[in-house]
Amino acid sequence: MRVRGLAARFGLAALLALLGQPAAAGLTPKDLSGVGLAPPPGARAPLDAAFTDAADGRGLTLGQALAGRPTLLMPLDYACRNVCDPMLSLAGTALAATGLVPGTDFKLVTLGFNPRAPAATARAMVTEQLGQGPLLASAVVLTGAPGPVEAVTRAVGYAYAYDRDTESYAHPAGALVLAGDGRVARVLSPLAMTARDLRLALVEAGEGRVGGLADRLVLLCYGYDPQTGIYTPLIRRILAASGLATVLGIGLLVLGLHRRSRRDHPV
Repeated sequence: MRVRGLAARFGLAALLALLGQPAAAGLTPKDLSGVGLAPPPGARAPLDAAFTDAADGRGLTLGQALAGRPTLLMPLDYACRNVCDPMLSLAGTALAATGLVPGTDFKLVTLGFNPRAPAATARAMVTEQLGQGPLLASAVVLTGAPGPVEAVTRAVGYAYAYDRDTESYAHPAGALVLAGDGRVARVLSPLAMTARDLRLALVEAGEGRVGGLADRLVLLCYGYDPQTGIYTPLIRRILAASGLATVLGIGLLVLGLHRRSRRDHPV
């Protein structure tokens, strides 16, 4: 997975996250250089990582949260008001516009990496940004100990840094689409998080179990660009498909004319 260009955007987003903090931030350029989102090849989130559901306090694993469905995983600092709030709100709006059914076609899972943000803060933040509705009702809001959180974030290449001076985190503003088995299918940029991109990413991660024929036809003509984190037209495929359609159309026209000629002028 080529993610340098996209990782650079996430690194920039991490720096922007610090702009709302006091000027005396204690993170050095070296600290910030390690902040980013760059999944290693074949990245897979550990499904046995154990967390707590902030909604009801029950324990559950990441695998149980995914429930075998394609999932938008969003690592968040539930106390962050600079990047996490608008990012979750933007994702919620885009997900609602995909036309997919939350909880059935896909899962939305948030993962809190700030151990100082309690479950009440997590619930309030997610509720405020998603609003009441099916998406909120099906969302899984995870909190947990540093060990399991780090196991997941490390596995998917999500790196953040804690600033002791401001008691805040520098972190990437990014989201990951996981297949039902925890494999990282796509990394999406919140700077370009559209309903189309989310739908195509979830359809791809669903491997034929989500979406319809029209989605699969679109995926033939659109490809994921890891440099931008969005789906862009594959011009060669579009031209090839258009050319094939033209040839078939001409062939059908000739065949029709030939049959008509034979009917009008029988031997």
